[in-house]
Amino acid sequence: MSTDLSDPDYSQVHRITLPRIVLVGENLLGQISDICVEQNFGKALIVTGERTIKIAGQKTIDYLTKGGIHTECMLVGDAKRSTVDNVISSVKAFSSDVVLGIGGGRNIDVAKLAAHESGRFFISVPTVASHDGIASNLASIKGSDRPYSVKATSPLAVVMDSSIIAKSPYRFTASGCGDMICKAVEVRDWRLAHRENNEYYGGYAASLSLMSSQHIMERANLIKARVQEGIRTLLEALVSCGVSMSIAGSSKPTSGSSHLFSHSLDLIAEKPALHGEQCGVGSIMMAKLHGLNWEALRDSLQTIGAPITADELGVGKDVIVKALTMAQSLRPNRYTILNKHKLDEKKAEELAEVTGVI
Repeated sequence: MSTDLSDPDYSQVHRITLPRIVLVGENLLGQISDICVEQNFGKALIVTGERTIKIAGQKTIDYLTKGGIHTECMLVGDAKRSTVDNVISSVKAFSSDVVLGIGGGRNIDVAKLAAHESGRFFISVPTVASHDGIASNLASIKGSDRPYSVKATSPLAVVMDSSIIAKSPYRFTASGCGDMICKAVEVRDWRLAHRENNEYYGGYAASLSLMSSQHIMERANLIKARVQEGIRTLLEALVSCGVSMSIAGSSKPTSGSSHLFSHSLDLIAEKPALHGEQCGVGSIMMAKLHGLNWEALRDSLQTIGAPITADELGVGKDVIVKALTMAQSLRPNRYTILNKHKLDEKKAEELAEVTGVI
């Protein structure tokens, strides 16, 4: 990697904002109030959903109220731009000091972007471990002009109650593992862009992302057994990937060809699967294109219980093929292995067949 200071990526100031507080463990909701008191927050707006308010939202409201924090709550049912705007209006009307996102990716992304655009602090409280957005500075919002994530704000704190997450539907945990395992491919895409396009490549950020993938693969059996050690490994990996994005200043350490495949499925599948599930299946095929040990990725996903075929994703063969052929066009400035292998329908079908996806 070149370190020529004349390179614009090195001559410009790059601000790295990371979570100040990361808590991982059991029965942690009560500590959210302590964090708010420490930060001198007087008012907090909670963004959650109809199910997650029962799981963690109401308990958090009770703890905050007991701690002297004035609290309001908004229930959201989607991650659309209009929903973000509604939350921003409530933040301003309530004069909230901090926005808490409690729940899955949808609630966290809405809260994160609303906090960013209203200039407030953000606290992430995931109730599932389905993807790496829980600790990143990126948010995925539906209805924007881009099918991928937009920049938001890094959480001030990430509070991950492993006892709550362990009780969540296992499908979400398996999805989070798919999102982690695919980093083995996404980092290679980033290296490829550096080697062939002279794009900035940060070895430290890449190592964090790659290590997360390796740890999940090594502990696949523990995760499948749903023991605390396995859950903590996944949660720590998700945080590491969020940090890697903040260090790199972009999603490149964690989002490449597998993510482009997933974004394509989101657009064309009648009923898309979970993000991490789609990324995991994508990583099997993209690893094959990279010349990596794609069987090892597939076997780890299978051990965990994540999908490895089109049938398990709930989509048809034709949808997989179409998603492969259109993936790179969704983000043409994101250089990946798909730029080297121009997949027409025939090549896409062969790739999916040889890896057993279809």
